[in-house]
Amino acid sequence: MADSVVISSIDSILLISLNRPEKRNALDADMVRELQSALDEGARDDAVRVMVLMSEGEAFCAGADLAYLTALGEASTLENAADSLQLMEMMYALRTFPKPVIAKVQGPALAGGCGLAIACDIVVASENASFGFPEVRIGFVPAIVMKLLTDRVGTGIARELLLRGNAVDADTAQQLGLVNYVVDPDDLNSSVERLAFEFAQKVSPQAVRMTKQLLLETSSMDLAGAMRHAAAWNAIARSSDDFRTGLGAFLGKQKIHW
Repeated sequence: MADSVVISSIDSILLISLNRPEKRNALDADMVRELQSALDEGARDDAVRVMVLMSEGEAFCAGADLAYLTALGEASTLENAADSLQLMEMMYALRTFPKPVIAKVQGPALAGGCGLAIACDIVVASENASFGFPEVRIGFVPAIVMKLLTDRVGTGIARELLLRGNAVDADTAQQLGLVNYVVDPDDLNSSVERLAFEFAQKVSPQAVRMTKQLLLETSSMDLAGAMRHAAAWNAIARSSDDFRTGLGAFLGKQKIHW
């Protein structure tokens, strides 16, 4: 049996690819476990500077596998709780991955698949991509993705997307804030590659890691608390090796090699 997730790399770019194209890359327990393992390994690997989440076939991810959902419908509450926790932990690991994460989206990204995309830092979508949370249309609650969505687009837009359960095209998704870039399908690979190499070569890995952590920590703070916390991080950043390297190169009018 083929792996549900395929891991590869180009230089310092980690590529994690969903690999169930015959199932439209729908999520099941095996894929969730394999994604968790890949994320844990990538987070620990100092050689990894940026990660791209992608998929094989015509769909990015169509949500939960139907056979998987059927089995969960017959499982006990405790079994469902354990499974839900595993899915949550994987989504959390993706959202808190310490390096930049790019979602490369072709075709549908629905339900949990849309959650995977918006958990990434930057979403690059093909013009033929679509996004949505159809859970309520089958009597389900889009619970785990809810915080990811409200953080990305705000509660007003999130309410409509979650309560209507409708899908939107890539251009509309960009207007709503779900997507950063929409590109021609023929340009999707090159667009993601250029962005990934920019992260890998032109920004300080230490500064990016600290910036991501600060964004997470201040997201739920009030203004005064967030700014006090940011001031502490600012002082720490000024003492970092990357700051000394970057400042020295800037002052010396030298090219910075990150």
